Order: sequence, then structure tokens, then C-alpha cells
Amino acid sequence: MSRLVDPHGGEELKPLLLEGAAREEELKRAESMPKIPVSSREAGDLFMLGMGGFTPLDGFMTHADWESVCDGMHTAKGTFWPIPITLSVDKERADQLSDGDEVALQDPERDEILATMKITDKYAIDKKHEAMMVYQTTDADEHPGVKMVMEQGDYNLAGPVKVLSLGGFPETYGDLFMTPAETRKAFQAKGWSKVAAFQTRNPMHRSHEHLVKLALDTTADGVLVHSLLGKLKPGDVPAEYRTRAISTLIDKYFVSDTVIQAGYPLDMRYAGPREALLHAVFRQNYGCSHLIVGRDHAGVGDYYGSFDAQAIFDEIPEDALQIEPLKMDLTFWCNTCVAMATNRTCPHGEEERMLLSGTKLRKYLSEGQEVPPNFSRPEVLEILREHFAG
Repeated sequence: MSRLVDPHGGEELKPLLLEGAAREEELKRAESMPKIPVSSREAGDLFMLGMGGFTPLDGFMTHADWESVCDGMHTAKGTFWPIPITLSVDKERADQLSDGDEVALQDPERDEILATMKITDKYAIDKKHEAMMVYQTTDADEHPGVKMVMEQGDYNLAGPVKVLSLGGFPETYGDLFMTPAETRKAFQAKGWSKVAAFQTRNPMHRSHEHLVKLALDTTADGVLVHSLLGKLKPGDVPAEYRTRAISTLIDKYFVSDTVIQAGYPLDMRYAGPREALLHAVFRQNYGCSHLIVGRDHAGVGDYYGSFDAQAIFDEIPEDALQIEPLKMDLTFWCNTCVAMATNRTCPHGEEERMLLSGTKLRKYLSEGQEVPPNFSRPEVLEILREHFAG
């Protein structure tokens, strides 16, 4: 009997990936279907649908779902969901398709059929409305998530999908790429019931390390350090170097068998508070009971307040999620305490504090500057310098 939290919306994971003979048969059927190219973001959503990471969704959202999610953070049937999961096409392609048609969803970069879909809805979208509701801005010039929305097609296609591929992620990342069923199995094997997820698109510096250790010290049996493996914005550290650096940190600075690192295939949306909720939804599917939410979670620039991603958890219905936020205070290095600290543990003034951030770390490394010794572990810096030197 599992002591882990239930998957979102029910008692069972809902993976949509076909395997074996069923997959081969569907691939043959897909050959005669109209081909729809998908974006990197849409492909990532398909992979999550395939693994059960987006349980209980069965495909891309209808107009009623899109509208309900934008305006009320729930599907038309009432399932809590914070960000639309949609597939877009241009008007010319939309005019060629009708409800009931079956289409093959194709990754143009890999020339691979990722899924098939039976169209149940076709609808024009108000991109500015989606951007304002989800991202709180329509600034497509500076906000990368809004830019993705504004550049997508003017119509959405909706319908259930049959996923046929995970896009090479399992082959590329090996044991690091874990499905929700696999993480749940690993947690159970370790006897964990309270599992905190740590979301990261950056290498872990001393502040991140401190947050994870606080979670272990106060709440969790273990922590899932969950690295984003999809596309990032320019300047972010690629997954190859980031995951190596995190593995080294875990091996050298954490007690054995308290942390698992795994990766997931989504692109960042940079939606701040709404994305923090999405992170909570699919981490619940991965078996996590808590999500570590620190400063500026999933944010970009100055579009969101430093702790807006924490506050939004107080605005959703109490029964929306089983997973709970671990709201973490600002962390920093204090020269007087000679340690990592928070506002609750350090009495000293700002002049004694060094704030740590992924942005600062990338700036130091990209410009060849000396990184302050209390900013990041030396073994981590050695790996990251390989990337910036290349």
C-alpha cells in the first residue's frame, strides 16, 4: 500500500504513451494522416501527457477548457489546472481540418511522429487575453513566455492524443530521465512518504543547497531535485552541464540516500506564480507531497514580486491539490554568521549579506570573473567553467 500522495485528480496515473504492438499499429495508421508540426513547447507537453505527468488530462484542451483555465484555473469539468495545454496551427491549416479528423503530430526537428490526435474542437484564440491572465503581461518583446504565446498559430486544435514517442529524452539522459511511475517506485523503495520537490532550471548554488537541506531538516524524508531538460532562454546553462554539476553537489554535500536527481522534458514558460502551480500539479503526479517554493519561482525579469509564487497557493481552493508548498524565506550568505542564513535566523544588516542567484552566477562565469568563494561549491564551479570556456 503506497503512502505517497495520489496522482492529481484521481487514484491512478494516466500515461498516454502506447508501447509494443499498439504503438506499431498506431504508427502505421499515422502514415496516412495529415501531419501537424509541433513546437518545442507543445512537444514537451506531449511527452508529459505520454508519461502521465499531466494526469488526468487526455490531450490538448478545448475552447471551454482554455477559457476556464485562463480565467479560473480549472478545466470545464472542474479539475484544477493553472496553465492552458494547447496545440496551435495557422488559419490555413485550421481551415483544412474538421472535428472528427485524425492528425499526426510531428516533431519537425527530429522528423518524427510524436503522437496522433482526434480533433474534437477547433477554435480561434485571444492571445493577449491568455498572456494577461497567465503571465500578467502582454510584453512579447521582453517576456519569453508571452513571446511563445504571441508567436503561436491563431487557432487551437483540441482532442485526445495517443503518444508514440518521448522524443529521445530517455536515450539522451538515461537513468536521469524518470517517469512519474519510476519516481514513485523509487520513493517507495526508499521508504519515503514525505517527498519535497526542488524545481530548477539552473545549476544549484549555495542558496539552493541550503533550501534543500532545510526541507530535509524540517519536513521531508527525501528530496527530488527535478531538473528541467527542455528548452530555456538564451544564456541559461544547458542541461548537460547543469545536471552533472547537481550530481556532483549531491554526491559530495548531501547524506547518502536523501536526494534523487531526475529530469523532465518541458520547456520553461517563465509564468511565475501560475507556473509554480503547474510545477506543483505535475510534482504531485511524480509522487511528491511538497514543492519547495523560494524567491522568484519560475519568474523572469521584474514581472512578478519576489514571493508572488508563494502567495498564489493561498488563493486556490483548499482541495485543489494534495501537494503542499514549502514556502522558503530569502536565503543568503552572512559574513558575520559565516554561514548560509535567512531573515528568521540572521540578525545582521544587509551590508553583511551576499544574495545568491543563478543570474549572478551566470554573469560571473560568462564574463570570466572570479566567483566569490561562498557563492558556489568549488566542484560545481569546475564543471560550469567547462561550459562557459567552450
